[in-house]
Amino acid sequence: MSRADRRASLKQAYGELYAEVSRLVREADPIRLIAIGAPDDEYDVEVSTILPRLHEATSASDVHRIVYEEFVRWFDADIAGPPEIYVAVSEEIWNTCQRSAEAPNREAPGDHHGGVR
Repeated sequence: MSRADRRASLKQAYGELYAEVSRLVREADPIRLIAIGAPDDEYDVEVSTILPRLHEATSASDVHRIVYEEFVRWFDADIAGPPEIYVAVSEEIWNTCQRSAEAPNREAPGDHHGGVR
């Protein structure tokens, strides 16, 4: 499955939750890529690997761990920066998941090993 197909599948599977988490991460802009002119979908790959892992989360702290791990995975620790810059967006994602009937206890169809970029 191509990256674009995987993202389309996740958008369909998670619906509004995908859009909301993508918006939250984009607005947080933890690596400051949007601020320097990156496209609005710059963090969609990271969102595509964060969402399937949210079923692991039982707290905002768990979401923080997941979000930070995925940013380190895609950008490495030096570029991702310190974990503290992900606290606020992780709390917002957790609150969004708590309000959503769709998550966090969902995996994307066919995703049992984490996403691929």
